[in-house]
Amino acid sequence: DWDVWIDFKDRRMWPTVAPIVAMCFAAAVQSFLWQKFRLPIGATVACLALLVGEWINRYDNFWGWTFFPINLVFPSALIPMGFWLDVVLMMSGSWLVTALVGSMGWGLLFYPINWPVLAQYHQSAEIDGVLLTLADLIGFNYVRTGTPEYIRMVERGTLRTFGKDVVPVAAFFSA
Repeated sequence: DWDVWIDFKDRRMWPTVAPIVAMCFAAAVQSFLWQKFRLPIGATVACLALLVGEWINRYDNFWGWTFFPINLVFPSALIPMGFWLDVVLMMSGSWLVTALVGSMGWGLLFYPINWPVLAQYHQSAEIDGVLLTLADLIGFNYVRTGTPEYIRMVERGTLRTFGKDVVPVAAFFSA
């Protein structure tokens, strides 16, 4: 769910959860293609396949069934991070270096790579005296069943765990 809705791509959980989950697929395919064929393209192939599958899912399920605007449910960009992981493996040839340097780069690159697409939804808007981002406004206007409203409560409430600059801390913990 952290990678589906535009209003759930918040600055705390999404840069932490999504790269960790996506790394599992990329590392598995990279391991198979490197051990069996000595091809350093496994992570990129896995990210490309995952992206194609996610776009099919977004189009069929969100647009085809519920007519939810397709630009509000886009998947994360993972291909540059797959490139990074494959380049580290190709340059080093070592699983240890790839695990340390490649995974650190994977986690740290996730938010900056996706920021150009997300930036437009982080614009502020004042609606009825409440200051919101456009992503939150979209989440309130397009009501969905099963929406965990506690995410917005944490974001607006006093439970700010990392202080003001949470993206570098979240990216560090993801890495």
